This record gives sequence, C-alpha cells and structure tokens, in this order.
Amino acid sequence: MTTVLDTSRVAPPAATAQRPELTRAKPVSVNGVVIPRGEIARETQHHPATKPIEAWQAAARALAIRELLLQEAKRLDITPQPQMDAEGRRETDEEAIVRQLIEQEVVTPEPDEETCRRVYEQRRQAFRSSDLYGVRHILLAAPPADSTARAEARQQAEAIIAMVKADPGCFSQLAAAHSACSSKAQGGALGQISRGQTVPEFEAGLADAPVGEVAGAPIETRYGAHVVFVDHKCEGQALPFDLVREAISGWLIERSQNAAIKQYIAMLAGRATIAGIDLEASSSPLVR
Repeated sequence: MTTVLDTSRVAPPAATAQRPELTRAKPVSVNGVVIPRGEIARETQHHPATKPIEAWQAAARALAIRELLLQEAKRLDITPQPQMDAEGRRETDEEAIVRQLIEQEVVTPEPDEETCRRVYEQRRQAFRSSDLYGVRHILLAAPPADSTARAEARQQAEAIIAMVKADPGCFSQLAAAHSACSSKAQGGALGQISRGQTVPEFEAGLADAPVGEVAGAPIETRYGAHVVFVDHKCEGQALPFDLVREAISGWLIERSQNAAIKQYIAMLAGRATIAGIDLEASSSPLVR
C-alpha cells in the first residue's frame, strides 16, 4: 500500500563552495557586520534552487535579514526567553529574540466576521470535505528516468486493462501476479483514500477515473504505470461557515502577518547600511 504514497525527499545540499561565480560574490554585511562566506555556504542547503548562485543569494539574503533583526532586537534591549514546542525542542536564544521582536513590533489585526464570511463565499470550493475513494490498483514499476522501462510498463498496464475489461473478476488474481505494490496481497486494495494520502499524479488520475469499472488508461506516476479500479467514490460535501471560520481567520492572520513582517524588514533595511545583497530596502515607516 505504501507504493503510491509520497516519499519525495528534501533536495541534497547545494554544492556551492567551489563555484567561481560564488567566490567572486561581494562580501555581505549589515551595518558593518560581515556575514562569513562559510556560514552562507552552509545555509544554502535550506534554499534549493536550479542554479548555485541563486541558492547562494537566497541564503545570503536570509542571513542578512536575520542579522538585521538581531541588531534591532539588541537596540531594543530584548532579552531572550526561549520557548519549547510540544516535542520538547527548545528555541535557541537567537530564535527567541527574533520571535519576540516580531511579536513586539509587528501587530497583526484580527479579521472580523464580515471579512471571514466574504472569503468563505469567494472560495466555497476550497471549503469542502475531501472526496473519498475505495481503490484497487496494480503497479507496473518503472523508474522515472528510464523511458524504455516506462514504455514497457505502460504497454503491460494496457494489456492488463484489456483483460480486466473482459473479465472484471480477474483483477485480484492479476494484482497478485503482476503488481509491484505490497497491496497485491489484498488483491490490490488500497482501502479508502482521500486527498493528500497519495502522490499528486495518482490523486489527479483518480478524479477522472470511472466508478465501478477499470480505468480505460493507466495512471502514470513517479513509480510507474497503475491499473486502477475505483470501487466506490463518496463526493466531498460543502463545509458550513461555522466549521471553517477559525481556519479562515488563521489563514487571513498568517497572510497579513507575512505582509507586515515583509514591510517591517523593508523599513529596517531602509535605515541600515547593507552591502553585497539587496533586501528591497524601504525608508517608509510602515510598521510602528
């Protein structure tokens, strides 16, 4: 059953240290405090990008913003008061200081009832329970980069689809004989699945699959070609406003807070002397 679950991993750290374009990059500093190149290089692993220079710039920007906020917290004489999360992990002093600075200086208003209702009416399709599928499948495995294996898997899947169309009762037997998924022991049954439980390409294929018969074409995912039989589908239902009001409010608060933090950083950058990186500085006192 785990074969169609999303097992994608975080991209490996970018190899940036020896790139000529990076060694030529200007030193990054905030109000005269230089951010070491080694620290920027280590930070790049948290900023995946198609080009090393883009990862470097994103890392340098992130560290410059952190330094800018730490300097402002020091100016305001903020004493770190680290918190712990539910799993017992404790903030570092720097993390605590930045959090406290934002909490103190960036004020985000609570959205009112009218605003929440307006969002609800405008985005009704987003506030529905997930469709629920009862699914069986047969996986013909093939690596994403192997075009020959992909073509063979697709061809085999199409042959199996033809057999199931001729005799729907043979699906379990064919799953046991051909599927590369552990679900073959249950006749290919994945149980009841809903949004977010499988990889996006499999989920998208389910939305178009007929109910009560084998899908006419294989669903292709990063794992290979899937022969899919949707036994039943329960349509998602519209959720009442009262049930999603808190979630809407939280989304609006987060969006407003992100905008306010960006403005606050721009204001601080407008007052600072920053070299080697552009923080889109603004001299307007946007946050008080």
